Amino acid sequence: MKIVFVIKALSSEGGGAERVLVEVASGLARRGHSVTVVTSDAIGAVSFYPLDPWVRQINLGIGQVAHKTNAIEALKRVFAMRRVIANIKPDVVVGFMNSSYMLLFFALKGLQIPLIASEHVGPEYYETRPLQRFLSHFMPLVAEKIVVVTEQVKIKFPIKVHGVVSVIPNPVCFELGSRADLCGATDSPKILLAIGSLNEGKNHRGLIAAFHQIADAVPDWNLRIVGEGELRAELDALIRALHFEGRVQLSGATKEIWNEYLNAQLFVSSSTYESFGLVVAEALIHGLPVVGFADCPGINLLVRHNENGLLVDGEDRVHALAKALESLMLDTNERSRLGSAPADWLVQQYDINYILDLWEQLLHDCIEPQPC
Repeated sequence: MKIVFVIKALSSEGGGAERVLVEVASGLARRGHSVTVVTSDAIGAVSFYPLDPWVRQINLGIGQVAHKTNAIEALKRVFAMRRVIANIKPDVVVGFMNSSYMLLFFALKGLQIPLIASEHVGPEYYETRPLQRFLSHFMPLVAEKIVVVTEQVKIKFPIKVHGVVSVIPNPVCFELGSRADLCGATDSPKILLAIGSLNEGKNHRGLIAAFHQIADAVPDWNLRIVGEGELRAELDALIRALHFEGRVQLSGATKEIWNEYLNAQLFVSSSTYESFGLVVAEALIHGLPVVGFADCPGINLLVRHNENGLLVDGEDRVHALAKALESLMLDTNERSRLGSAPADWLVQQYDINYILDLWEQLLHDCIEPQPC
């Protein structure tokens, strides 16, 4: 198949959806498909996560990808996408996230090329974005198929459009046979690890506040937050205000994410919502117990309370999170018990080859629709 993936940017540091696109596009290219990725990145910019050499990357060089898209940039991208895609003549186009597939609806008009909309957020994301929420209602009219990452997300779509919604999980990255050392070295601080873009949905302010509540009780622990995003300056200021420069680290994004899991002793997700907790699944596979919120979709799909981690709730969310973290930070045996929970189901369910099989079948069905 000749496949074009479209995403706003790949040059930005970190990003779960971006990492998934790179894994899927590279995997399909290695299986012999002709794969092109189109971005709005600057001309000459390279993907933060390296693409397979067989994947062709085309950068449109339109606008500042780190900022919100204005109307003029959107219009320029529509025409540029149309020109590039018409020249490639792909069998199918996949738009990753609404910043791409909404524009592709206009770019593909009249070209008779099927569009797959790959959604990587849950409905909660749109609650504070009224325009995007309004446009999201047109998704079933925009795309031949809509891909979501969990059944939890699919069931939130109206029943009448379930026929065009397919569930394809994200592939999970892991180092085969590698497990975190939950005891940690005696001569260095233990690491409470959080991974995620520095944005509102990840609730890093709440996490830092929770760590602040228990910092004196766990003097041999540091909080390490891996990721980049628009809230970095604000979080840096909060850390300085709390005089936590030596205890809380904003380490930026990394391409070798598994090293972070292997060097940590406990993982925390403070997210208020997730479509799929990719880093949570990776943490569990590497033997890290995980603490997260019981009402967070995606997280409660992966964390089994008191089996491989702890799910917390309560009116005072910061305090509830702090107490759960403290209980595991002070109890090496309990961390070891939770960290030893079997993760075979995660490896099987989110293995890259299984995910590529699902993508191949979906792409094939869009190109050659099955008779009713």
